[in-house]
Amino acid sequence: MGFCLFIAGITTNSLFLQRLIGNSHFDIENLENSMSNLLEVHKVVKQYGSYVALNEVSLNVPKGSIYGLLGPNGAGKTSLIRIINQITLPDRGEVILDGEKLQPKHVQTIGYLPEERGLYSSMKVGEQCLYLAQMKGLSKAEAKKQLDYWFDRLGIQGWWNKKIQELSKGMAQKIQFVVCVLHKPKLLILDEPFSGFDPVNANIIKDEILALKEQGSTIIFSTHRMESVEELCDHISLIHKSNKLLEGKVGDVKRQFRTNTFEVGILTNNVEGLMYDITQRFTVSPASFKSLNDDLKLNIEIGNATPNELLNILTQRGQVTHFVEKIPSINDIFIQTVTENSK
Repeated sequence: MGFCLFIAGITTNSLFLQRLIGNSHFDIENLENSMSNLLEVHKVVKQYGSYVALNEVSLNVPKGSIYGLLGPNGAGKTSLIRIINQITLPDRGEVILDGEKLQPKHVQTIGYLPEERGLYSSMKVGEQCLYLAQMKGLSKAEAKKQLDYWFDRLGIQGWWNKKIQELSKGMAQKIQFVVCVLHKPKLLILDEPFSGFDPVNANIIKDEILALKEQGSTIIFSTHRMESVEELCDHISLIHKSNKLLEGKVGDVKRQFRTNTFEVGILTNNVEGLMYDITQRFTVSPASFKSLNDDLKLNIEIGNATPNELLNILTQRGQVTHFVEKIPSINDIFIQTVTENSK
């Protein structure tokens, strides 16, 4: 009876419930994970003839997150995005959106900004936006209301009667972004959203992406600009050669790749004595960083020692001017992982 009441408190048509109830090992942790994810990709396979574009790829995109979908060209990212958008179907596996197996009705709950833009160049901006908004399920009145809001917010009120072909690439990008978000989708998929923008407009769109996240949107962000991933994403995955190589919170992924290496600057009158002391215990190599001092610059890998143990040795030999742990960047992790799996 208690189990039935528990089930009754959850949406009964949710596919994750069907899967879990059907499993003899009913797992509360798995249930909670499913409820916290807006999108789940389970062992998706996609082949084009003999070429395998996706090889049993599984992803979990948490609700309310900005999720970085990373990978070099040809990794399989575009194939996966096309499957999520139902442009093509997987050969095997399944995609779950908000607890339900992906269905045609979900097209209206997804906003997609493709890398290759798809606006009609000879149509006027206003009539094109109204047409595309109504395709996403909005009434003409609601579409006009949302367009007025976004045109005012982005300062493009005067573009309504312009043709797309009259706009610069960056201006057309703003229109495409508006079309992507105006129906308030649960899931936004942004493929290279900053392409074509100057730094000022790129910053405007970045702020809008963060604002949408604060309002509850879940965002998949695909880009080769690793600095944008650092700035925006809280979860990432990396696909390479059709396989998922890593996935997790940005902080957790960085911890997996940390090497306990510290960047050190020190002023000392006894370089030889300092080097003898630290090389007896640690792995040392030259470092390069900007400094106002004529200091000795070193990278020191401390292994299982503590930072305080290293500092104790350094302060006995000189004045420490710089002491920072070298946290791997997303760019470092991307290059290391792809390189190691390309051999």
